[in-house]
Amino acid sequence: MGEGENIGLMEPLVVGDGPRREALTDLAVDLVAKSVGFRRSLPHGMSIALADLVRSMNCYYSNLIEGHDTHPIAIEQALNNDYSADARKRDLQMEAKAHITVQQWIDGGALTGKVTAVDSICEVHRRFCDLLPDDLLWVENPDSGERLKVVPGALRQRDVQVGQHVAISPEAVPRFLARFDHLYSGLGRTDSILAVAGAHHRLLWIHPFLDGNGRVARLMSHAMLLERLDTGGIWSVARGLARNISDYKRHLARCDEPRWNDLDGRGNLSEQALVRFTDFFLGVCIDQVDFMEGLLQPDRLRTRILMWVEEEVRLGTLPAKAGNILEAVLYRGTLPRGEVAKLLGTTARQGRRIVATLTEKGVLVAENPRAPLRLAFPATLAPRWMPGLFPEQGA
Repeated sequence: MGEGENIGLMEPLVVGDGPRREALTDLAVDLVAKSVGFRRSLPHGMSIALADLVRSMNCYYSNLIEGHDTHPIAIEQALNNDYSADARKRDLQMEAKAHITVQQWIDGGALTGKVTAVDSICEVHRRFCDLLPDDLLWVENPDSGERLKVVPGALRQRDVQVGQHVAISPEAVPRFLARFDHLYSGLGRTDSILAVAGAHHRLLWIHPFLDGNGRVARLMSHAMLLERLDTGGIWSVARGLARNISDYKRHLARCDEPRWNDLDGRGNLSEQALVRFTDFFLGVCIDQVDFMEGLLQPDRLRTRILMWVEEEVRLGTLPAKAGNILEAVLYRGTLPRGEVAKLLGTTARQGRRIVATLTEKGVLVAENPRAPLRLAFPATLAPRWMPGLFPEQGA
């Protein structure tokens, strides 16, 4: 088909007006209210700690969708440059670290105002692939057995088929991406939230890269939600998609289908399938906000953390007053170092010793030696502090 492919092949990009759109709008309004309410309920220092953990969680579940099971504890080890001696596991740790590095770049606002731009999508792919080991930069043509090298950030130069979907020709990809950005970057707030699901599928439908399209689409969706809901990165749609992976993949496949009948919109692709995927996607987002908010309920989180502290004190691995510091940080978000001794009723030296022990445990962090202390959520403690966030290692 080449460059003559009609741009209308990708339509509709958004759900048209009507009762189905009204129902989706209600979901979008609900999502906005829940997401904003959750973020406002957390002290700033806790939001930072949670966003750090969610990056690892997001990475874990996005990897899982790709069939790569790298547990957050192994991911945390990679972030500390502690890699497995097993070559395959080490490669997957490096893949996970690459994902987190790119998401941290996104969370810092790098894509604000230009999430769907062609250059932005290519930059996400480039940054991710640049950090991958060479073994993960090769794909094999299932028909011919030919091995092809993935070039970071480069649009594909080959025809591809994914399942039953034959993607547009490589020559047409730039035009379709330009249309993609023109539409999705020009929407109002509510429309832009409704369109996250559509953009997620349509990017996969275009299939701009030889490999890595699923991960780029999920990172793009994360960036769109970050910008349009001001999420703060404290919850992850990837967890919900991975936990409903059969439905996720079924919806994506249905969205590839042409219009079902004369009542199915006016575009080339099925609008009913797009409606159902949007409903599914928004429902997953709402479920994940509810899940994270439930985990972070102050009284329950405090109880779980203090139970852990009591056990560690009995084992002799934490000083007796360590819980006082964690309680203060939980309540306030941050704790100036100069207030530790007064809080504990100890000398400054004893206060520093307790802080040092909590820092060694990975549950207290600071930006520098003089900065206020804030809570951290190490992956090794997630099963105790935040049960259900991800499976226990070996489970």
